[in-house]
Amino acid sequence: MIHPVPLKKGDKIALIAPSSPVADERIKPAINAVEALGLEAVVGKSCTSKNGFLAGEDTIRADDINMMFADKSIKGIFAMRGGYGSARILDLLDYKTIRKNPKVFAGYSDITALHVAFNQKCNLITFHAPMPASEFYEGVDEYTMSFFKRNIFCNDSLGIMENPKDQKIETLVKGNAEGRITGGNLTLLASSLGTKYEVNTKGKILFLEDVDEVPYRIDRMLLQLKQSGKFKDAVGIILGQWTRCEAENKENSLELNEIFKQLIVTENKPTICNIACGHSTPTMTIPMGAFAKIDNDKFII
Repeated sequence: MIHPVPLKKGDKIALIAPSSPVADERIKPAINAVEALGLEAVVGKSCTSKNGFLAGEDTIRADDINMMFADKSIKGIFAMRGGYGSARILDLLDYKTIRKNPKVFAGYSDITALHVAFNQKCNLITFHAPMPASEFYEGVDEYTMSFFKRNIFCNDSLGIMENPKDQKIETLVKGNAEGRITGGNLTLLASSLGTKYEVNTKGKILFLEDVDEVPYRIDRMLLQLKQSGKFKDAVGIILGQWTRCEAENKENSLELNEIFKQLIVTENKPTICNIACGHSTPTMTIPMGAFAKIDNDKFII
């Protein structure tokens, strides 16, 4: 796997919108947040484009990615937000150019489709990280910012990935596992199955998180991964945050922990949960494709 060259102050950073449109009022604060890191923001056409629930036509969003990777003056690329639409442009991306020009690429949520594609097709380590128009535009806590900076400005091992002090990491299945980390948003991973962009978990540690999904839908998607052999192929599993994933009528629903026990614990793979990563803050930044370890209740990169 290729670890991109860490960023440094003064580097040009491309801001792109591969998925849903960026709210007009968030663009300037997002640029300011990037510049506050000592970086120079270059705004892609997709950031100011709209096509229904998409940030412009598929070609506009794909061209932004292809051009920003090809441009030697651009040292990093930040997705402004998630939403929906990244999977639509996967066939339009120039993977040869992306592989020849490895650089910092960061985002999360719908950006999971791009993480998996870049990890698997380009051998590029990417960053599951908060985004300028989703979190940074209104300011974030020190924990979130510290993790982000440690990833994009440095390529040293991160060591033990500790949660905030008031958030305990829990062990669902004890044991040790090591392998490269893959995954991200559960919805995107489930939708990749059966396509040429299907997530490959063989010998890897699988990370999962999601937002605004009721328990039965999480059950359905986890079952899809299970029946596709994705848990069996993985050496370990890490569960992040499940934000606003609650049933309206809890009496007629399984709790998430019950679902995890029935569908994941039964695979008998080392599994930890409640990792501070997902659609919430504070959140850690995770280098997708990097070598990682599970040591009982410890997550190490």
